[in-house]
Amino acid sequence: MTIDFSLYLVTGRELLPPGKEYLESLEEALQGGVTVVQIREKKSDTLEFLEIARESKILCEKYKVPLIINDRIDIALAVQADGVHLGQTDMPVHIAKTLLPAGTVIGVSCNDPDHVKKAIEDEVDYIGIGAVWGTTTKKLTSPVIGVRGVGSLLQALDGTKIKAVAIGGINSTNVLRTLHGSVSTSGHRLDGIAVVSDIVASSAPRSAAKSLRYSLDAWVHHFNVQSRVPQIYDVETIKNGVVELMRVIRDKSPLIHQITNVVVTNQSANATLALGASPIMATAPEEMHDLSRIPGSLLINFGTITDKGSMILAGQYANEAQKPIVFDPVGVGATQFRKTTASELLNAWQASVIKGNAGEMASLANSNEVQAKGVDSVGPGFADSATFIREIAKKERCVAVMTGPTDWVSDGTIVVKLENGHKILGDITGSGCLVGTCVATFCAGASLLSAAPETSPGPELAKLVRGNMLMGAVGGVLALTVAAECAAERSDVHGSGTFLPALIDELYNLKPETLLSRAKVQVL
Repeated sequence: MTIDFSLYLVTGRELLPPGKEYLESLEEALQGGVTVVQIREKKSDTLEFLEIARESKILCEKYKVPLIINDRIDIALAVQADGVHLGQTDMPVHIAKTLLPAGTVIGVSCNDPDHVKKAIEDEVDYIGIGAVWGTTTKKLTSPVIGVRGVGSLLQALDGTKIKAVAIGGINSTNVLRTLHGSVSTSGHRLDGIAVVSDIVASSAPRSAAKSLRYSLDAWVHHFNVQSRVPQIYDVETIKNGVVELMRVIRDKSPLIHQITNVVVTNQSANATLALGASPIMATAPEEMHDLSRIPGSLLINFGTITDKGSMILAGQYANEAQKPIVFDPVGVGATQFRKTTASELLNAWQASVIKGNAGEMASLANSNEVQAKGVDSVGPGFADSATFIREIAKKERCVAVMTGPTDWVSDGTIVVKLENGHKILGDITGSGCLVGTCVATFCAGASLLSAAPETSPGPELAKLVRGNMLMGAVGGVLALTVAAECAAERSDVHGSGTFLPALIDELYNLKPETLLSRAKVQVL
């Protein structure tokens, strides 16, 4: 049978709120748009489980929604369920197939590539990938794989007819992050999300299901449109787009919230002001929600990691507000703590732009082609920088910026090569961090320039960020590197000590005509 796996409800009667009866909750969830129901009764005896399954089957048939039984093949047979879901320690699939009627849907839980490989060999109908987020709904026997761990498992399904749903801690606040961030580099997306507590524990399960259904429909529509109609860029379009962002920034003065390292706080704030925006260097977790509601952008730079909790909150609130997040993983390859923290942050929220030098980007991609020493990249760089930056942008589902003598920017499709700048940038502390600040400022401009959010399911409501982040990233890099060239040419600059204040001056005085005439841009 053909099943719509998009909104897959897993029941859990122990989660029901006071005064809410199980069948009442289930019917409201079905009315709200649930497309599949799995009955999970780990603590019930056989007779109780059987009665629950029978009553659930009647309701599901009323709404023409398939019923799946967790683990218990005997219960599935007794109520003529549409399918069963098996865990890794449950009955093997090949035995289950001998017991179940032909056409019974069989799904299995998968947590790693070996699980997926076995599911393909067993020719199951679907897999449940997880846990994607931490969950208290059930005791986990396998590690949380995170949103970024889903894509490679989906890619293993390429060329098969096996469907996939994500499960584990998914709710209305992280559903878009889950859907967007889990797409594989081959473009394989989830077929659905499995939800437990966000619906079952709700006193209004119909509304909870409708909210999830709304987000799902909007995201799928956006994904399909984006896949069919890629954006076209040329050099003049990019240059003119950057100039337009310069105007927006100076007209609107967006707030650039920066959780950054102590080494560069002052010069980053000054660079923000010079470009025409307004900086705030707030780190208290109590401020994160309020700041996310002010138009602008968020920069998270973890050169000195002392505010991880605030970084997580700020990013999640920014995603919720469709606000740009620029992530600068300074020195990410220097220690295991930095690598672990970067992974935790990137799983917690969706970055709009990730910016780093070659060594930092190599570390994020688990590549040994380029090495790092502390916060610096060492060696000649990547043999094929264009391919590398395109692939990491695809993998992280965002715009990627790799800085160096040549700067590279990609959204996973287009690659932009930028060749401005001056070698003296490498002689001042935090020049890379200044790039992050400039990129965050221009992304804020791109966000302000975008259309107002729509009120019906469509592209804007399906996004975790509004605005053209590729244009914002290119604009930020060009602003700093062109200003650096102008500063280095000044007669009052004699070395790194006089270069930094001159650089701030040139950012302040940067004119559209200067950028247009100096910008060295190639679109690949």
